[in-house]
Amino acid sequence: MEAQRWIRGSRTKQKADLAGVLRKSWYHLRLSVRHPSRVPTWDAIVLTAASPEQAELYEWQLNRAKRMGRISPSTVTLAVPDPLGQRIGSGAATLHAIHALAAHYHQKLGISLAPQEQQMAATDNGISEASVVHESSKDENLFLPMVSFIAKRHILLLHAGGDSKRVPWANPMGKVFLPLPYLAADDPDGPVPLLFDHILAIASCARPAFKNEGGIFIMTGDVLPCFDAFTMNLPEDTSCIITVPITLDVASNHGVVVASKSGNLEKSYNVSLVDNLLQKPSLEELSKNKAILEDGRTLLDTGIIAVRGKGWLDLVTVALAFQPMISELLKSRKEISLYEDLVAAWVPAKHEWLRQRPMGEELVNRLGKQKMFSYCAYDLLFLHFGTSSEVLDHLSGTGSELVGRRHLCSIPATNVSDIASSAVVLSSKIAPGVSIGDDSLVYDSSISSGIQIGSLSIVVGVNVPKVNDTTENPFRFMLPDRHCLWEVPLVGCTERVIVYCGLHDNPKDSLSKGGTFCGKPWRKVLFDLGIQERDLWSSSGNHEKCLWNAKIFPIHSYFEMLNLASWLMGLSELKSEQLLALWRSLRRISLEELHRSIDFSKMCTGSSIHQADLAAGIAKACINYGMLGRNLSQLCEEILQKEVLGLEICKDFLDMCPKLLEQNSKILPKSRAFQVQVDLLRACGSELTASKLEHKVWAAVADETASAVRYGFKEHLLESPSHVSASAFLDNNDDCMDQSFHPRSVKVELPVRVDFVGGWSDTPPWSLERAGSVLNMAISLEGSLPIGTAIETTKAAGVFVNDDAGNELHIEDLTSIAPPFESNDPFRLVKSALLVTGIIHDNSLISMGLQIRTWANVPRGSGLGTSSILAAAVVKGLLEIIDGDTSNENVARLVLVLEQLMGTGGGWQDQIGGLYPGIKFTTSFPGIPLRLQVIPLLASPPLVSELQQRLLVVFTGQVRLAHQVLQKVVTRYLRRDNLLVSSIKRLAELAKIGRESLMNYDIDDLGEIMLEAWRLHQELDPYCSNEFVDRLFEFADPYCCGYKLVGAGGGGFALLLAKDAKHAKELRNLLEEDSSFDVKVYDWNIFLA
Repeated sequence: MEAQRWIRGSRTKQKADLAGVLRKSWYHLRLSVRHPSRVPTWDAIVLTAASPEQAELYEWQLNRAKRMGRISPSTVTLAVPDPLGQRIGSGAATLHAIHALAAHYHQKLGISLAPQEQQMAATDNGISEASVVHESSKDENLFLPMVSFIAKRHILLLHAGGDSKRVPWANPMGKVFLPLPYLAADDPDGPVPLLFDHILAIASCARPAFKNEGGIFIMTGDVLPCFDAFTMNLPEDTSCIITVPITLDVASNHGVVVASKSGNLEKSYNVSLVDNLLQKPSLEELSKNKAILEDGRTLLDTGIIAVRGKGWLDLVTVALAFQPMISELLKSRKEISLYEDLVAAWVPAKHEWLRQRPMGEELVNRLGKQKMFSYCAYDLLFLHFGTSSEVLDHLSGTGSELVGRRHLCSIPATNVSDIASSAVVLSSKIAPGVSIGDDSLVYDSSISSGIQIGSLSIVVGVNVPKVNDTTENPFRFMLPDRHCLWEVPLVGCTERVIVYCGLHDNPKDSLSKGGTFCGKPWRKVLFDLGIQERDLWSSSGNHEKCLWNAKIFPIHSYFEMLNLASWLMGLSELKSEQLLALWRSLRRISLEELHRSIDFSKMCTGSSIHQADLAAGIAKACINYGMLGRNLSQLCEEILQKEVLGLEICKDFLDMCPKLLEQNSKILPKSRAFQVQVDLLRACGSELTASKLEHKVWAAVADETASAVRYGFKEHLLESPSHVSASAFLDNNDDCMDQSFHPRSVKVELPVRVDFVGGWSDTPPWSLERAGSVLNMAISLEGSLPIGTAIETTKAAGVFVNDDAGNELHIEDLTSIAPPFESNDPFRLVKSALLVTGIIHDNSLISMGLQIRTWANVPRGSGLGTSSILAAAVVKGLLEIIDGDTSNENVARLVLVLEQLMGTGGGWQDQIGGLYPGIKFTTSFPGIPLRLQVIPLLASPPLVSELQQRLLVVFTGQVRLAHQVLQKVVTRYLRRDNLLVSSIKRLAELAKIGRESLMNYDIDDLGEIMLEAWRLHQELDPYCSNEFVDRLFEFADPYCCGYKLVGAGGGGFALLLAKDAKHAKELRNLLEEDSSFDVKVYDWNIFLA
């Protein structure tokens, strides 16, 4: 027990690997969006908003997230404002959001909400989308159909309403949509990642924890909880709050969960019954309630709540009957908190307290039957975005190595601007003559010449117009260090209002309690500028005088607003009296009024146009000056947000293509150039023309592959032997017939290959343009080498071929062997081998014939490289017949030519895997010719023995269709899909790491590499797996440290690397006994010679 405690205590203080968690979460998010039938996603995503106007903005963001592939098209998205724009608390907002979702389903699907649902609609009173005040909500049978329907749904609810007083520049966009460019470099042509996007990624991993039981997952919009949500163990039919151990000083300002010491569920250290809930507890309260853990910390309430099964059913029932309660709250102007009131209904120790709260009796009666549990995510990393300085801290501190500091932006040369390397510039256009200081953030802005931005400053949504078309004598403006500057469009106002404050200003701090403006105490600001308190704050009312309600921001012409901003910041050299008089004469507005008057529609339109203009500029530069290295298809999606004008821009780009091809014909791969034209045609709506042009793409790939693999090859060998007539074989002259016949026969047997990692980096056109690396192994199955050929000479002329499927062919006229071959020709492999070896072009077959028999004792669609290895066997056998060069290097090279001739389009790893014995690490180097370097790994006997004991080679019974997968992946590569490019790069890198792991006898590390490789393969194509394979791997997971399908995936064989020999034996027995899987576990050995 003491040892267990020590282990537990040691691991609890290790925080999550931010990069690893985010990459894994994003991978899962993309997979769930691209293949939701296999990887379940949320049925609905609901955001709470402060007002109908903010809800409109959130709807725009949700639609954009769908367009960008962040949310599945099948997921319902909804933004729900607080009723009548009045705050009702996060608990009431939760119930209100569930009711609004029910109203949405009622409207879209016609499911009954209640008999009186038609009485009141959202547009009449602002309560919800189609909400109803029921005369009698006690008869719950009235809306049972809707309760039953929603109780089976999986809902993600994100609380994103309210005003961001401590991050005021995020108020217009909503704090949840502030930019957070973690992993932005993985997709440089994609949109800037937002906090919302990362939250979606983390939440996507939580969805499997609900399994088939309906439920709701509630999160907050100002926190990124980085943890592996895959590991969550949620109790059934109840609620669960996610907690993390935290130091007592931090806990004193937050909510604390007291977990039972004896009520652990299923003996898990992670899940415990909740005994009590504390709010901002003192040390004495923590001690009294036994909230302090063994290591001196306590459990922090993260704001993440999951409700499943019966608990979710109860919550839905309350929500659908809650509208009368909301009306009461609106009248009384009271609030119900999610984290104090609503959750208290599930904690018996809080029932007495809750009954004294608004609607508390009702909540206890309806929800109190269920209990609440705590899931302690020991390694959870809690990134809070509560203040402007915290936002910058997360860009320059924790996770700074993940930050994309330049993303979708236009930046001038270093000799005409001064932009710090640590500055983060996102979706912005920066003119020459601009200065940006260290660790500053510039987002969604256009900055003209003459603007200086200090260090640790934030500029958002600012569009400084040009004074003239030159950079001479520009308008000068300086934003000091540690300041924020942003623009807001107002309803009924033509000018956008310029707003500013100090980085550390807290708009809630009052004049009397040390409040500041632009980093200076209010008293000093008023004294220095000659401003009176009555200029800023009304004398009526009991509101505290603070920045939030100070009418300080003037509305005027753009550059006059900037001049007044300099004056208010204490930087102006103009006479203060004149500026003070001007400032007093203008209409002025406070942050509070701004929050209520934002023209969200204008803001959305302006942002779309700005993003489209940036994308157009980047695409144009790529076509004019570059080598088409950007993902133009992705950029065009953004350009087309300008609708009519965007379409004209794409057509202009299409007109530029012929000139581009002419200028770069010697160095630009034609396959890439044609793919660009296909993408642009589709962007212009010319689908038919694009489809017709696609054949040129694939023809170009074939030509480029041929150039790389056929260099130095005798091209005439690929033509039919037309110089030898058919009669020459049938009517030989007497001399030839009299020659003595010398029979020869050869038999070639080869192993199959299993690949650990690196596949796809060996495949053209990747391998023609970039280096590739593969780690694979040659194995025998069931005690024999499964692939082979037997070739013998015959007196009778011609070639007789038969295979293990019973197919037979007698080729009397060798001149009939000529490409291209039909794709359904079962003998095209042997025919191609006869050509590439040259055997039918010399005189060998004038005086004799050949009988060729082939076999492959592995299931069809195995993924073990069967076709390529069989080709290697036939080529090797034919070369032996004619005493040719049978070295592995020559055979491998000829198989590359053979596969290109067949049009199968595969890479080089299969034949390498089968020809070379043992485990090997192979690297390819692009060029003409394509060069391969095979490095055998000298595996020690103990390593070989342990691998053979721990690795299960399992046939899944699923037939794979590699060609379909190949076509999708190649198209994405030619399109320069950055996620695909970075995935294949990582696969090649993992092959190198895997080599080191094996040489260091670290088989567990190899398992981790296999897992990451399998995730990357699914990133390349989500259809490389299926529900059966997923179920198999889920079953095997407790016994394994790694698993993957071999080859391109889609079915075939799987590798299951067990944790040890004991787990391997146990897993094998279970698989062989479980009839629901119907798989076959093969005996295998490493083929060493």
